[in-house]
Amino acid sequence: MATPSFEDTEDFTDADRGFLEALDPAIVTDASGRVIWDNDAYSFLQKDCPDTANPSLWRQGQLSSRQGLFEVTEGIYQVRGLDLSNMTLVEGDRGVIVIDPLISAETAAAALALYRRNRGDRPVTGLIYTHSHGDHFGGARGVVPHGHEPVPVLAPAGFLEHAASENVYAGTAMTRRAVYMYGAQLPKAPDGQIGCGLGMTTSTGTITLIAPTVDITETGQEEVVDGVRIVFHLTPGTEAPAEMNFHFPQRNALCLAENATHNMHNVLTLRGALVRDARVWAHYLDEAWQLFGEHTDVSFASHHWPTWGRERIGEYLTKQRDLYAYVHDQSLRLLNSGLTGPEIAEQITLPPALEQTWSLRGYYGSLSHNVKAVYQRYMGWYDGNPANLWPHPPAEQAARYVELLGGPDATVTRAREFVTKGDLRFAATLLNHAVFADPEHTGAREALAAVYDRLGHGAENGTWRNFYLTAAMELRGTPATVELETANPELAMALTVDQLIDSLAVRVNGPRAWDTPLTVDWLLTDQRRGWRLTLSNGALTHRSAPAGQPLGAGGADLTLTLTKPQLLGLLAGQQPDGIERSGDPQALARLFAVLDTPDPNFAIVTP
Repeated sequence: MATPSFEDTEDFTDADRGFLEALDPAIVTDASGRVIWDNDAYSFLQKDCPDTANPSLWRQGQLSSRQGLFEVTEGIYQVRGLDLSNMTLVEGDRGVIVIDPLISAETAAAALALYRRNRGDRPVTGLIYTHSHGDHFGGARGVVPHGHEPVPVLAPAGFLEHAASENVYAGTAMTRRAVYMYGAQLPKAPDGQIGCGLGMTTSTGTITLIAPTVDITETGQEEVVDGVRIVFHLTPGTEAPAEMNFHFPQRNALCLAENATHNMHNVLTLRGALVRDARVWAHYLDEAWQLFGEHTDVSFASHHWPTWGRERIGEYLTKQRDLYAYVHDQSLRLLNSGLTGPEIAEQITLPPALEQTWSLRGYYGSLSHNVKAVYQRYMGWYDGNPANLWPHPPAEQAARYVELLGGPDATVTRAREFVTKGDLRFAATLLNHAVFADPEHTGAREALAAVYDRLGHGAENGTWRNFYLTAAMELRGTPATVELETANPELAMALTVDQLIDSLAVRVNGPRAWDTPLTVDWLLTDQRRGWRLTLSNGALTHRSAPAGQPLGAGGADLTLTLTKPQLLGLLAGQQPDGIERSGDPQALARLFAVLDTPDPNFAIVTP
């Protein structure tokens, strides 16, 4: 694969443009003094690339680790390098509008303080979420703390639904895999974590969420916040299920959310998510330029650095558009020729003009896993070969392979032969079988860890590197654990009651609940609405109706009359005062008894 010229330093010029002040030291702690962000740990990136890193990824780390307050254009500022994402601040008549308040309340507060130190103590007068991923809303309470004057909170239609589905319904599994993807627990070092391509890593502070008050429901919708006119462009199904670009006509500035960053993005992220639609992604990038290009002098996103100049922005968006269109269309062409996802990934290459563009390199998404994602979107998990229709699960399959090879020791020996030949990919496959067949075999674990080291050190993709190196760390006895708290009560408070019930439903242990039928009514006085929860055949379903209207035929086993804060207390295991109860007082306990509490640190690289 050809690499662009390292003599091209335009990105470095752009990444430094408008610099005002860095946070010094660039360390953020929580209320207990625990470090939840340390950008100074990446100072080693200013040196030359060692042989333990891909030079292209090292370059991206050098760019992404630049931190501080930057002026984008008159009245628009960004704080970069204080979390995985950027916080953008737009000055209005009375105060400042915050776009995407990072992951953690602590890093968001530090970013706002840095801005105020340079631009004055302007009040926050509005909050905008570009999309439904946690690194774009989690720090909300860091900029709009409890007791703050209410401000408009703008988000794309469907924001709360998709924020819940990723961060609550499948939150445990996604957060566990994110530990590997972002490498947050790897040492920051030339042979360790050097970023993730999209930024450096994730902060590990307090996740919060303030529910939107203004839904953006259509392209062309205009809102005025603190005297600032904003024209919105809905882009559902692109980098997130609910996402939007928007334009500031008074400043000729275009916010591209996370639809166009300085890398190839993910069609399916390694932490897990809904598969994105590369076809509509390309369409919306083209539409953004069509809608706003004539009146855009600077474009910026919620990651990386801006692009200035109408001609350069046009070229940037055109190539980004062509990238996702090419990946989509060529994957479909080869899919319709009978190739499977892994086969397409081995065959497809990008056109030279795209391959040799720095802003399209596979630092975060990769061509390999993106074409597999396109295959998955259209064809699902099954490749059509009956041999793959009903395979054994990994541990059972591994035991049989290892038996055929003559046992764990023989498997490790054969794997080392492939290492000697330079075939690290197949060596990893064999050694993974050895580990899954005998998890305590120290020789297999160390051999696999060593292969993962080499694969990680050679990877251009930051998330691949982090997955390989985190797996190696865990195989050597240092578990990668989840530090990010996704069950914060602040997040639960922003969810709708329907979403809260759905979050219970996905925890029901079906077999344990087969013979536990029950019905519970929740009458929420502050919502002026009632909900009936029905547990039947191991499935928890619900319906709702306005206050005073029946919730169904017959009465419930238990009826609770309460408020939403009291409900949240109940779900958190408390016994709030003031709840009215009628019926069987043990019904709720029987429901809670069939709920599983998922293990946030479940095994990944061992069975």
